[in-house]
Amino acid sequence: MDAVSGIPGAESWTTLEPVLKGWSSDRKFYIKDQAGRRLLLRLSPGPALHRKQQEYEAVQRFNGLDFPMSRAVDFGLCGKGEGGEQYVYMLLTWVDGVPLEERLSGLPPEEQYRLGVEAGRILKQMHMIPVEEELPHWEADMQSKILSRIKEYEDCPYHLEGDQQVIAFVRQNIGLIHNVEKVYHHGDFHVGNLIYTPEGKIGVIDFNRWDIGDYAEEFYKLQIFDRERSIPFAAGKLEGYFGGPPTEAFWKRQALYVAYTSLYSIKWSIPYGAADIQDMMDRCRLALSDYDHFRRSVPGWYLVAGE
Repeated sequence: MDAVSGIPGAESWTTLEPVLKGWSSDRKFYIKDQAGRRLLLRLSPGPALHRKQQEYEAVQRFNGLDFPMSRAVDFGLCGKGEGGEQYVYMLLTWVDGVPLEERLSGLPPEEQYRLGVEAGRILKQMHMIPVEEELPHWEADMQSKILSRIKEYEDCPYHLEGDQQVIAFVRQNIGLIHNVEKVYHHGDFHVGNLIYTPEGKIGVIDFNRWDIGDYAEEFYKLQIFDRERSIPFAAGKLEGYFGGPPTEAFWKRQALYVAYTSLYSIKWSIPYGAADIQDMMDRCRLALSDYDHFRRSVPGWYLVAGE
């Protein structure tokens, strides 16, 4: 394949298979070489070079921690795409196992909870890496982003009954994002990007949405994805992270993030077609039910899980 020409060691690859799972715009491939080593190749358009360089450096930063994860192997430019532009390539180690979201429901509830605790502890390790960057305008920028996305939802053609109460909740509580603890985010830390390893442990993949922000923001996808797959896992993830029940300050900001992302996800899904729009609308309805239309900050599913 011309796209991979110029990648050191490519001549030793015996397997090059597309990986079609996931929402990333990267082209992904499973690779096996003559020595039996298994890798993941990500290809991106040439103009993404700076952004992908930062992503590769983020992977290297997380690689200083001790748990199963994608590990940096190589990075650079290769081949040529349409228009003659080179691709950006990133080579990572392949994480052995099966997608956690496919295995979780077949495990006993106590094992689901244990894996959630392990995932929460892993995320806590990631969040403890010191952030060196100065972000003096982060809070103001985040508030502006949330309000802008609420407006995008209001302007889109799909709406849910009761959404005005949710919108009011977001606008009334936007000030909660003030002087928050900022951490390195994985950016997409949920069952869809976790691996159940042959040893029964959690492996972490897909760091391409990494960024820096409020530690609480990292958890809104727990409501969208983890809670749907396994309430014991979702509860364990929270309690593994916090070493027990989450704090009140966390729950309040978590409710804010869940409220705005639940609505915005409907607008976000429009380019993907009717099935995805309906899927996000159903997830938003579930969030509204769990949070009693955001009249409470602790979701009902967590209250039930703790009984």
